[in-house]
Amino acid sequence: MRTLLRHLLDEREWHDYDVFLPRFQQAARELAEREGPESLARLEPAKRTFQGWYYGDRQPNVDARRVLVHLLGHTIKQLWTRVPEDTELRGPALQFGTAATHAEPGVDLHEMRRTGAMAARRAMDFAMGAERELVGEDTVGFLGDEVARLAAAYPRVPLSEIWGDLAQSQDEAFRLLESGRTRPSQSRDLLFMAGALSFMMAKGSHDIGDPKAAMMQARTASFCARQAEHTGLTALVDGLKSLISYWANRPDDALHYAQQGAATAAVLQGTVTPWLYGLQARAAALLGQEETVHTANQQARALRERIVPDELDALGGIFTYPEIKQRYYTVEAAVLLGHGDARVASAAEDAVQGFSDPSDPDWAFGDQAGAQCNLALVRLYGDDLDGAAEAVRPVLDLAPSHRNNGIVVSTDRVRAALTRGPVRDAVVARDLRAEIEMYQPARPALPR
Repeated sequence: MRTLLRHLLDEREWHDYDVFLPRFQQAARELAEREGPESLARLEPAKRTFQGWYYGDRQPNVDARRVLVHLLGHTIKQLWTRVPEDTELRGPALQFGTAATHAEPGVDLHEMRRTGAMAARRAMDFAMGAERELVGEDTVGFLGDEVARLAAAYPRVPLSEIWGDLAQSQDEAFRLLESGRTRPSQSRDLLFMAGALSFMMAKGSHDIGDPKAAMMQARTASFCARQAEHTGLTALVDGLKSLISYWANRPDDALHYAQQGAATAAVLQGTVTPWLYGLQARAAALLGQEETVHTANQQARALRERIVPDELDALGGIFTYPEIKQRYYTVEAAVLLGHGDARVASAAEDAVQGFSDPSDPDWAFGDQAGAQCNLALVRLYGDDLDGAAEAVRPVLDLAPSHRNNGIVVSTDRVRAALTRGPVRDAVVARDLRAEIEMYQPARPALPR
């Protein structure tokens, strides 16, 4: 999915900044002459700003909105509506809101579902817009439904499919909170939703390789969680900070945040508690602290036995920590410590098998890839080069849109292992190293 703005720019071949800018400036001058102010004629978006519009990561300010509406002939709301890749516009802007959502006789079930999803999104936008002054129950309900949908989708689909919806929903939550028209009960719910959406935006920024933006979003999520007085979400965000630090190769920070979150979560019984100890184990493994790894894994197993699902587990998806993911984390800590005996090898194969069914509600493509990389490392520890190549092959075949930061780092660990031991001079090892060196896309987790 992409925005109508991007669709129009692609259709007119204005997707290059240097091609787009002269058209934008001309439209700005025309609008300034016709309606003013004169300063509008000098409006010139920066290249990064244009790229943010194009990829749906940000919306323009008031003046730029006026220019885009004048230039492209659609309202700003229409320009930021998500449309299918193969959308064909038929006529003026009004037709986009009507004919484009009409299901012709004979259309297949996939097309009908896509049409229905577009219509549902349009209906939600209408209802939320109509209630913006009142902040009615339907508005809060719609946003809650979006949080649940995005939470379930996040581990299962490429980030590019939901990134725009995530940003839009977060913006809507902030806008409602800033309106000053919410009741106390609504404010708490909206703060929780804003925190959950900021959590997902932080994870998304991490996945595309932007740790600074990720930490900014994570701190915002922490603020919202504290304001909502939601201990579980507060602890969960500490876990996310640990995860971001872990993949950025800052194990001391990763261990600190995981321990901080575990202290906050001491009174909780949801799956956030074993997750925080699993994060401690992985961070300690990077530091070579085997005793800490052992203690953290023991605590995680004990907590698993006492789990009582909470509000975060009810959201599911990215907000829950299923048992198969816990086994994957345990294997990863062992692999990072350099263990590759028969017990670890069996556990690594079990973790890969656990993520083999995409229809399983606990399946996640990132965890599957991580488990496969761990299995490859275990096999390399046993000098089984062919077995390692077989294990990592599905990861190397992932489309660029699936190659998030964690997956890229995991494959690089395999590359590093291929430079050591008796396997390093084998033809298969050299070929795999070369392939992994070219693996990271220019824009991780997003389309080319």
